[in-house]
Amino acid sequence: MRESAGASMSLPPSTPLPSSPSPPSSAGILECSIGFLLTAVQPVTRRMLTRPTPCAEWDLHMLLLHIGDSLAAVHEGLAAGRIGLRPVAVEPAGDPVSALRVQAVRVLRHARASAACPGRGTRAAIGDLRIPGELVAGAGALEAVVHGWDVAQATGARQPVPPGLAVHLLTVARTLAPPDGRCPLFREPVEAGPHASPGERLVAFLGRRPPP
Repeated sequence: MRESAGASMSLPPSTPLPSSPSPPSSAGILECSIGFLLTAVQPVTRRMLTRPTPCAEWDLHMLLLHIGDSLAAVHEGLAAGRIGLRPVAVEPAGDPVSALRVQAVRVLRHARASAACPGRGTRAAIGDLRIPGELVAGAGALEAVVHGWDVAQATGARQPVPPGLAVHLLTVARTLAPPDGRCPLFREPVEAGPHASPGERLVAFLGRRPPP
């Protein structure tokens, strides 16, 4: 059931990752990643939708639709324990930013509910495979942050990935995008530079060239 765009404003923004010695939960990382994404799409206007993005095959409009589909798949995997093999359809006549926000809030609500019930393990079925819910959450967090960065480049906001979040997602990225199994989902890494921030190293690892 599709929710109204107004539902996207019903939750407060997520908080930064806590600076504690214990690693944050997958739900906590996902929540921070969704917060980053929602901040990145705030400047988007209809006039920007034809702008190019770091994803060479997609303009901003197509990228927003892809992010909405990805978030819908993450929510399906976490909430229903399955992910369909076909992309989740997004109404092409609607506002892609509003549609993305609706999907983001659904994921955010589930992440917060999961954080309130720690220790409850879940698995998601993708065809004949069953993968841990933590891996689904990690993939969703990585998708939200990297494509949030893509959106920020397209709008000109150039929003950097928070260092603490980037450090955690670099570990996730090395699991989900190993050197010998990343294509065609991820491009080859590029050189980030000796003085690159954790966020710049993250996007470079996933084939994006950080701006000078």
